[in-house]
Order: sequence, then C-alpha cells, then structure tokens
Amino acid sequence: MKNRFVLSTLGALALATASAYAHHSFSAEFDGSKPVRLVGKLTRVEWTNPHSYFYVDVVDKDGKVTNWGCEGAGPGALSRRGFKKGDLNIGDTIVVDGYRAKDGSHLIDGRRVTLPDGRSIYGGTPGDGGPGDDGSVQGALPNTNKPAGK
Repeated sequence: MKNRFVLSTLGALALATASAYAHHSFSAEFDGSKPVRLVGKLTRVEWTNPHSYFYVDVVDKDGKVTNWGCEGAGPGALSRRGFKKGDLNIGDTIVVDGYRAKDGSHLIDGRRVTLPDGRSIYGGTPGDGGPGDDGSVQGALPNTNKPAGK
C-alpha cells in the first residue's frame, strides 16, 4: 500500500512537471487577426526544438531597421517539408507571412516562409490551432510547396 502511494505521488509529480514544459497553442501567444508580411535580410537562425527561430532585419518606409523574430515549427517538421537549415544563409532576403505576437513585440509566428530560391514552405507547428493548421505536418495553407511524392 505504501509503495502504491509513493508511485501515485511520483506519477502525479511527473505529470505536473510535463505540463510545465508543454507546447503552447498558437492562440496562447499570437493573434490570428493580425497578419503581417515581413521582407528582410536574415540575421540569425536557431534550428532548435520545439520551435525554430530565425531573425530578419526589416527596413521600414523611413529607412529604420527593425530586427524581427520569426517562430516556426521544429527542425524535424520543417525538414519533412523540404526546408533544411542549409537553405538559409545569413544575409539572404526572405519573405515571411505570419501573425503578430499578442504582446506587441517584434515576434511573429511564421506560417509561410518564402526562401531565396522561390519555394514557399509552411512554417507552422502541427496541431497548434493556428491559421493553416490541419493537424498534419504539411498544413493547409494555399501556395505552399509540398515535397515531391507527398
């Protein structure tokens, strides 16, 4: 009986800890009513889990440069879509269509990334509930390339 109590307590603790590291939904951080298109030069890439991040310098109409962070799916999901870390080089000009962070920071959820070679890749995280999410790794955004044979 004592062992069951200890195991139950440890199980509950493990579940509580796991939820602290749980992935956030799109709507927890981003606003689906605030679409944005960024065109800029790539300054940094973080090819990390559970999200990749890349940063672009965007020049506004007055010549002011602002560095924007773009959150995307994890590296595994992106590579299954044909988007590899080596597809981006610092200084490349890319186009990112996404949605603004609710806190007004210079962060977007990158739903579509147009690479220098012209390919457009779905950048969303499967199952996050954001625009274009159909639960699949490919997403359902129009005008995004699907890997050959998919």
